[in-house]
Amino acid sequence: MRIISGFLKSRKLKGYNLTGTRPTMDKVRESVFSIIQGNVKDSIVLDLFAGSGSLGIEAISNGATIVYFVDKNLSAVKVIKSNIKTLDIEDKSVVMLRDYKSALKCFKKEKIKFDLIFLDPPYDLDVIEHTLKFIDENSIISDSGQVICEFEKDHLLEQYGDLKCIKSRKYGNKNIKIYQITK
Repeated sequence: MRIISGFLKSRKLKGYNLTGTRPTMDKVRESVFSIIQGNVKDSIVLDLFAGSGSLGIEAISNGATIVYFVDKNLSAVKVIKSNIKTLDIEDKSVVMLRDYKSALKCFKKEKIKFDLIFLDPPYDLDVIEHTLKFIDENSIISDSGQVICEFEKDHLLEQYGDLKCIKSRKYGNKNIKIYQITK
């Protein structure tokens, strides 16, 4: 697994066969970042269900100011920390060993707002709708923020409160929906 673009382009990442994770395919990552490219520079990013951290690291490579990596799997957190250290991007990274619910509550309490949020939970977890509703209702996304969802079988609505789907793509059995705040 390699970084697709930015100043870290072509650097290798660990964690491709990390138990319990499903890394985003290169072509899907490339497509997502071509869609959101104009919003990455100087952004505050949340990589929820981070796995190897590939989405968040890709964001850093493309100019994100800081990325919060959240995963409840200790092995995944160790891989994320190793990747971050190898790439010398510790100053742009916050790694949290937490489940997604407690992390979201923490961000709400700390009044942290994100410009980009990546939601790529394990496909057997049915949590994207609940998470989108929480994000909308608790103001943890900036006024022009975007939420990028990767999922397999879930049917997602076109709108959750002020979060409206602005792009939808399908790659084999993988679906991508990008929501943006519409106020």
